[in-house]
Amino acid sequence: MLAINLIINNITQILTKISINDVVDILIISYIFYQMLKFIKDTRAEQLLKGVIFLLIATQLSGLFKLHTLYWVLVKILEVGFILPFIIFQPELRAGLEHIGRNTSIVRIGKNSDVENDKIIEDLVEEILESTYDLASKKIGALLVLEGKTKIKEIVETGIKIDGQVTKQLLGNIFIPNTPLHDGAVIIRDTKIKSAACFLPLTQRKDLSSELGTRHRAGIGISEISDCLTLIVSEETGGVSIARSGKIYRDVTRERLYNILKNFYKTKSESNWKFIGDKIKK
Repeated sequence: MLAINLIINNITQILTKISINDVVDILIISYIFYQMLKFIKDTRAEQLLKGVIFLLIATQLSGLFKLHTLYWVLVKILEVGFILPFIIFQPELRAGLEHIGRNTSIVRIGKNSDVENDKIIEDLVEEILESTYDLASKKIGALLVLEGKTKIKEIVETGIKIDGQVTKQLLGNIFIPNTPLHDGAVIIRDTKIKSAACFLPLTQRKDLSSELGTRHRAGIGISEISDCLTLIVSEETGGVSIARSGKIYRDVTRERLYNILKNFYKTKSESNWKFIGDKIKK
């Protein structure tokens, strides 16, 4: 009973010394750690975090039980290994910083009117939708990357510059088999096809189905390092898949893709993203 009273008294003394600044400080740190854990969930960095926690626990236990040699080895591993995560997980760190940049924007840019934006979005979505399922019906493989807020200039520059309006006819011609531009990805920025035959980074995930080929893995790979939306048409099955934030969703129906595209572009428009260029011409 005396021990319980002592513990309660100690806790009471600690609480009385906590100021409002301490509470704010704790809440900020808690939020940062929560966002970090949320961001690395289901990524390679999650496994790294588990490994680091294991090493920290093992180091403390070895010191507690006076296992001096093991303690020395573990301390050296932690010291040398501090810089390794920044090298190994450079893509994840880059994606994280870009995510922060996308969500801390203060400057608002001008917009078209809501009615004008809605019309542009509707026309753009229809063209992408028509071309995607037209290619799917013919079992013509295709890979379309719809650029988000994160600009992927380095990817755009790996292909052939097009800078043409998004139309069903142009996209259909690009992906015709055995033509110079069909092998690779098309990058769509705003209402323009910026370039074709672009090279995309392949995902390094090991848990993907063996049915997914290079085209699907490239679609997932680019979605891991940017906020783009990737559309993939399988030349084997004619199925349509989408990749977003490192995840892939297969056999997407026309109605579902329509809603996804509308939400994708509507969100950008509501976030003060300005469509550039003329309206889509039918």
